[in-house]
Amino acid sequence: MQSIQTLYKNLPAWLQITSNEEILVVKINRPDKRNALNDITILALEQVFANIPAGIKAAVICAEGKHFSAGLDLSELKERDVIEGVYHSRMWHKALDAIQFGKVPVVAVLQGACVGGGLELAAACHIRVAETTVFYALPEGQRGIFVGGGASVRVPKLIGMARMQDMMFTGRVLNADEGNAMGISQYLVAAGAGFEKGMELAKKIAGNAGMTNYALMHVLPRITEAAQEQALMMESLMAAIAQSAPEAKERLQLFLDGKAKKLGE
Repeated sequence: MQSIQTLYKNLPAWLQITSNEEILVVKINRPDKRNALNDITILALEQVFANIPAGIKAAVICAEGKHFSAGLDLSELKERDVIEGVYHSRMWHKALDAIQFGKVPVVAVLQGACVGGGLELAAACHIRVAETTVFYALPEGQRGIFVGGGASVRVPKLIGMARMQDMMFTGRVLNADEGNAMGISQYLVAAGAGFEKGMELAKKIAGNAGMTNYALMHVLPRITEAAQEQALMMESLMAAIAQSAPEAKERLQLFLDGKAKKLGE
């Protein structure tokens, strides 16, 4: 595997990249700033996920301290004209697309504040593990502005448009149980247990066939947004491609021979 230090040069010191076998671990380490996201961090995340090392099959995004991310770093706030505002928003879009539509599935481990841009980052990941301390908010509505990092696209797909409207109209804060019930997180664990659960899930994901993971990341989202006739055609094509892969044939044969793990094992 290519050296992490060689591959990721000139990253900010607070974005710590390590690997654990086939899992890339990306940690935001700015606890004194509640892991707020500035432009440097967002661009660095794009660099990381656009250049996944060979041999890595899944990733975990986590954060140091009590909070996942309290959102946009307030020191980044400045006067922008319309075109500058569009470019800034599109920069976030490009970076978070590199996570959602990158080379490997990504598990986010959430605790404390997962607010504004922090929720946008979490929503770009494929699986979210929430600790019981987590809370979610989109305070942009109370500040006279609108989300710009992809929340209007990704968050309604998790919780529904009406619930996102509620969060922005009223400033509603969702706790861990509410967020899990609504679909922001898929797993809810005790405080301090998130990273262990995230790594467990990432290792399971890494054990999947590469074509299956690719289909779930890149094809399934497009199927769900397409008209039924086109969606069913995409499904047929993807099923045919996946089952023709040598790895799929080997796995099916193990199942037929009774050598594959049974569900629940």
